[in-house]
Amino acid sequence: MRFRKHLLTVAAGASLALLAAVAVVAQPSAPAPLASTPVDAAPGTDLVQRGGYIARLGDCVACHTAPGGQPMAGGLALETPFGTLYSTNITPDARTGIGGYSFEQFDRAMRRGIAADGHNLYPAMPYPSYARMTEDDMRALFAYMMKGVAAVSQPNQPAELTWPFSMRWGLALWNWAFLDEERFTPDPARDAVTNRGAYLVQGLGHCGSCHTPRGIAFQEKAMSDRASNGDHYLAGEKVENWRALSLRNLWTVEDTVQVLRTGQNRFATVSGNMAEVISHSTQHFTDADLTAIATYLKSLPPGKGELAMQAAPKAPDGQPPASLFATRGGLGYAQYCVTCHRQGGEGVKDIFPPLAGNPTIASANPETLLHVTLTGWKTPQTAAHPRGFTMPGFAELSNEEIAEILTFVRSSWGNKAAPVRAAMVEEMREELGLKPLKPASFAAPKLADMLAAANADQLVRGMRLHLETKKLVPANVGNDLNCGSCHTNAGTVAGGSPFVGVSAMFPSYGARAGRVITLEERINGCFLRSMNGKPLPKESADMKAMVAYYDWMKNDHKMGDKVPGRGIGKVDGSLVANVDNGRKVYDAQCAVCHGANGEGLKKADGTPVFPALWGDASFNIGAGMARTYKAADFVKANMPFGVHGKFPLGQGSLTDQDAVDVAEFFTHQPRPDFAAKDKDFPKDKKPKDYRY
Repeated sequence: MRFRKHLLTVAAGASLALLAAVAVVAQPSAPAPLASTPVDAAPGTDLVQRGGYIARLGDCVACHTAPGGQPMAGGLALETPFGTLYSTNITPDARTGIGGYSFEQFDRAMRRGIAADGHNLYPAMPYPSYARMTEDDMRALFAYMMKGVAAVSQPNQPAELTWPFSMRWGLALWNWAFLDEERFTPDPARDAVTNRGAYLVQGLGHCGSCHTPRGIAFQEKAMSDRASNGDHYLAGEKVENWRALSLRNLWTVEDTVQVLRTGQNRFATVSGNMAEVISHSTQHFTDADLTAIATYLKSLPPGKGELAMQAAPKAPDGQPPASLFATRGGLGYAQYCVTCHRQGGEGVKDIFPPLAGNPTIASANPETLLHVTLTGWKTPQTAAHPRGFTMPGFAELSNEEIAEILTFVRSSWGNKAAPVRAAMVEEMREELGLKPLKPASFAAPKLADMLAAANADQLVRGMRLHLETKKLVPANVGNDLNCGSCHTNAGTVAGGSPFVGVSAMFPSYGARAGRVITLEERINGCFLRSMNGKPLPKESADMKAMVAYYDWMKNDHKMGDKVPGRGIGKVDGSLVANVDNGRKVYDAQCAVCHGANGEGLKKADGTPVFPALWGDASFNIGAGMARTYKAADFVKANMPFGVHGKFPLGQGSLTDQDAVDVAEFFTHQPRPDFAAKDKDFPKDKKPKDYRY
């Protein structure tokens, strides 16, 4: 719904057209404040206040504020294939801004793209859309820009465009051919709500700048749905390496209102620069205006040449597909995606977006999906969701792996989109200019490769027993944890207690037992302690499957080998814990997934999503994770996840001190006892952080 930082070019100038796609996943810049005058309230009778709200509707701050710069002072670089444009200073500074503009000059710039001194503005400024504004709104906006914005003395940076694109005279010809200066006229066949929505979408919102197909001169094929070619309006457009969705009758009114207010709904989470639009602009709209926009979009029939989805989105039902553990793409998804997007593709409400029924997944054109898979994504920060979550880019996976996973995603949970080919992934890599990645020091086995093993069924069962322990052996699990609660991504993540090389280390001496123990005994130790349950029979098929999975993970490692990434890292054990700070860290970083009272996060049917950290549903006092410094080691390396672009979970952002503090806080909360604790460490000195 907004112009941003990427440009398409026209005959003698550049026309800005950046994707604002509602999608699964890309990286927005940090939101900038609109101005010193608060304008979050609904428009009132005060002209300046009303103008501030109109500035929100037009999202002026987004393009006219550089990262770290003063609001509206310009300087934001707008990259084009022919050079760089810089947004201008629109503060009321008389020398470097627009302080010397009369209303007539301001109106001409807004509607016709002609500055006060007579030079033509590049259509990076969406004046073809602003031309539809009413005079009352234009005068209110002018009043706000002159009286509600702080003046900043900051000279404008000249454009750095190559010839002939540096010549502005051709823009007059472009305006003559394509600019329609007619103000918005309500359609008598529509009610007042729909007309209000049409006005906002066609004018101040300039949604068509990204979502309407472009003509041969890169002009929007339709500026409204009432024009002769109006069936092109908002019908979706490819913009550089993204796909702007068709907005015509996409969702229900309620779903569209929710995504514009919060950045999320039951089908998707916004991505790319649309995240900035939500943060800067639409979350501040009145309920009436959001409803009007959604009502208007819902009223539009399918458009001509619409970049349609294969099927209308359906809400996810949370059921895993049969191919999840039977195909390479499904196993790749299980390894890299399940933690956040879940087996049923339903995501995690208010945190991670669903993939089932997601329009970017179901799109006939997978370019946005490829883009975000390779480069990552971040949720917008809004009043409803003040904490952002990040998906890292997965560019270090091979083209074939990405194609397999995305093909699985596009054909599961009711999605019926065409397969993704490895060549498509490679093409997107080239378009994005992604450099070849250095080989990782920790090379986790790829779960998809289990299918080629002679004992594939047994290996898959062993992997699933780690991933779905409580579901598959409920009689042996006494809480809400799975092996994967501590061994992230089925034991394939460096620093996440991976299984690579582990079986080569057994039998070995265990200080806690005071004797040499087998791998089976070590596994059962986790059942007894971490899962507060009962041991698996050593000769059972499930125990053999778990051991087989460890052996497959061993590769060619031998006893005594040092495996990069093994274990869970190490914090400074001399740090003294501050439990008061630990509570603050928990509330800020952990509660969203593990609950305000450590109860964990569950689906509506009671199925655990993220585990409890204390209480009856958590690990008992004998578990390693009940130790302050052991827990701090794990937290430092693995928690929280989704906070930055680190592959594969965006995990780990706390300092050693914060990790120790929060570990001290949650490990000392009430939890189940361990009856055999008095038998621990019969020969060796017990570590200082044991609870008993």
